[in-house]
Amino acid sequence: MILSSFPPMGIYETLFRFNEVTGRYMGDQDTHPWAQGFPLTDPVPGGPELPATIELTATDLMYPKADGQPELRRAIAEYYNNYYGSQLVPDNVAVFAGGRPALFAILSFLDAERIVSVEETEYTPYWDLLSLLQRPHELIPSNRANRFRPSLDEHPTGDSTFLLKSNPCNPTGVAVNGEDLRTLVEYYGDRSRGALIDEAYEFFTETEPESAIKYVDNIDETNLFIVGAATKGLQVPGMRVGWVIAARDHIRIFRNYSSFGMGGVSRASQLYVTGLLEPKRVAHARRAVGEFYTSQRKRYGAVLADLGIELYSGSGGFYHWCALPNGLTAEAFNERLFRHGAGILPGPLCDMARRGGDGPLGSMMRFSFGPLGPESLEADAEILKRCLG
Repeated sequence: MILSSFPPMGIYETLFRFNEVTGRYMGDQDTHPWAQGFPLTDPVPGGPELPATIELTATDLMYPKADGQPELRRAIAEYYNNYYGSQLVPDNVAVFAGGRPALFAILSFLDAERIVSVEETEYTPYWDLLSLLQRPHELIPSNRANRFRPSLDEHPTGDSTFLLKSNPCNPTGVAVNGEDLRTLVEYYGDRSRGALIDEAYEFFTETEPESAIKYVDNIDETNLFIVGAATKGLQVPGMRVGWVIAARDHIRIFRNYSSFGMGGVSRASQLYVTGLLEPKRVAHARRAVGEFYTSQRKRYGAVLADLGIELYSGSGGFYHWCALPNGLTAEAFNERLFRHGAGILPGPLCDMARRGGDGPLGSMMRFSFGPLGPESLEADAEILKRCLG
């Protein structure tokens, strides 16, 4: 074998195991995709319609611009300016084929002297990226002792530190906002430091959505990278469109990278997503998505708690982060769930120290209600009850 081998990212590890056991793909009809991080791709109740078609001209079939089509970059900049009072221009925006390629590019080109700080419990691909890229990193305590809500005082100190963080956090749903977010941004906004703040779940909050850009005076004077995507809040994961907001000097590096390493992003996808960012439509989506998923969080939280599952969930994202009762491990729970066409994401796959099923996250699970419609609660509750009995 002439290629270096490595395992699939944690979520896919669960999906592949589900297929191996059941012969089906999680997310297909009559399955219960509690392991997966995608939203409904039909309109949420009270939400805007999702366009069924787009019109393409001969020009739209040409190669895309390396850093993204000007119309989409302008729409993204204007979105942040309208909602967060920033002063971004299109040159502060680079478009990627989803959020993960953006994360990969940032960490790939990060100064070798930088030490990455990452919370102990975080988004599963962060571990894969740090390992594959051999990035030195240190862990911020995020565990039951602090209820997965680390304060800035628990972050490593030092001028070379670079924070890697999802906000709201995947898997915990814990959101840093208000004055806490301002303090975090001011600390890592110092030019001696830096941060990658992954805001894929920006819309999924009980309160008004909030971006780190709200607390940035001039992003061109920082080493801050704010990652967003159409994947979650705009409900189109299959379009594979994400973006990075950063200093213009950094965006030029991503443009150069795309010229040889990515070749740009599908113009058709970019055209579709540009339409989703039309000001009235995006205002409608922010409100409706937040309201629906807040309702779902409360409904599923009540079911899980009634079954003796201990919740550590925050008020963001579309996950419940919880501990199984009676010493049941998440891996063992999944083997029971698979027989019912269901599955969760085991907590150990969110462990940035990868301590396995015997580690501190062995009985933790991420339960996703992202793909679930309002009518699925009763059947889901019955499966959970059977597998915990």
